[in-house]
Amino acid sequence: MTKKTQPKTTRLSEDVTKPQPTDPGDAPADTFDEKERATSVRPDKAAAAGDGHQTVNAVVPGDPITDPEPESQGRTETYTVYDNDNKPVEVTRDIDTGKPVETDPGDPED
Repeated sequence: MTKKTQPKTTRLSEDVTKPQPTDPGDAPADTFDEKERATSVRPDKAAAAGDGHQTVNAVVPGDPITDPEPESQGRTETYTVYDNDNKPVEVTRDIDTGKPVETDPGDPED
């Protein structure tokens, strides 16, 4: 029988009155959300001590990381693909952004 491991689910918590909830083996500032950014804050040590906690969370989520939109440098590539009817179709793609480039279809062929 093979052992199945569960995916890590540690995320940063906003609660600064108790320890940071983590999966086993994770540190308090660990997160498995690639868009989440940690920032340090002043914890409420008195509230944590009053509840019997020996440690307290001092790391909360900050501003999320955004994906920058790459700017086009005007570099394109054109290649031929085939549609469902096995007819050739020319495709032009912007190399920098990965998006298709609008082209004038010209006269439609019947």
